[in-house]
Amino acid sequence: MNTKLILIEGLPGSGKTTIARLVHDLLKKQRLGARLFLEGNLDHPADYDGVAFYDKNDFEKLLKEYSDYQHMLQNNVMIQENGYFIPYAKMSEKYGKQIPDQLFDDIFTHDIYELSFEKNVELITERWKGFGEKAHHEHSTYVFECCFMQNPMTIGFVKYNRSFEEVSDYILGLGESIKRLHPILIYVYQKSINKSFERALAERPKAWSEGFIEYYTEQGYGKSRNYHGVDGTIEVLKEMKLFGKRIYDTLDVKKIWLDNSQLDLDKTRIILKEELDRYF
Repeated sequence: MNTKLILIEGLPGSGKTTIARLVHDLLKKQRLGARLFLEGNLDHPADYDGVAFYDKNDFEKLLKEYSDYQHMLQNNVMIQENGYFIPYAKMSEKYGKQIPDQLFDDIFTHDIYELSFEKNVELITERWKGFGEKAHHEHSTYVFECCFMQNPMTIGFVKYNRSFEEVSDYILGLGESIKRLHPILIYVYQKSINKSFERALAERPKAWSEGFIEYYTEQGYGKSRNYHGVDGTIEVLKEMKLFGKRIYDTLDVKKIWLDNSQLDLDKTRIILKEELDRYF
């Protein structure tokens, strides 16, 4: 077995989580040491979720401003060569209301996905390089949902309206860092973006829907096109699908373009088993 990483990608609402779980289940049935990391996993080995970044000067300012919480911050910060990483989402789970709202809000402004596009590329690329080195010497097969293509496209295209070339270079750079893992990319899509997104809106909490629509229409690409509401969000998603297909075609990895329009799990299981049997 050469493949040590399977990447599940696709637009929000395409069924990535279901497919990631299905792939993980298929690997386990083959008695492979598979490890599944879904979107939002705070212990993700290649991405950052709920983590803020500070350089030395800014971290010292934070300690000075919130002197009553110095001990808490110093006990939880991860100090690396390139700076200070605060896992504020984990801290929130651990300390709850002991963290004042103002401190939490201040830390959130330094979230790695709230930083500049250039700084995000730097930190995330370094993270993937570290993962690639570590995983190369392990015997596990990792299954990742959405962090390889969707996250870079979301911050680059949706948030900052950067060019195709800039976002593509970002993702291709991540691809280089995991080349030795011989990854398989499974891109999940549905033919009707309208139907898939409207289904997601119906299934998920209202707070998620409102936040998603705001993110996709009130900054970056959506704002530049004066898009609003559900219809505007769907237009951004349509552009993202074209964007993603161009990058998918460029990537030099093993690839599976998976039509999930029918949401037929039994049929999809058969297709994926046949595809994965070619590589394992």
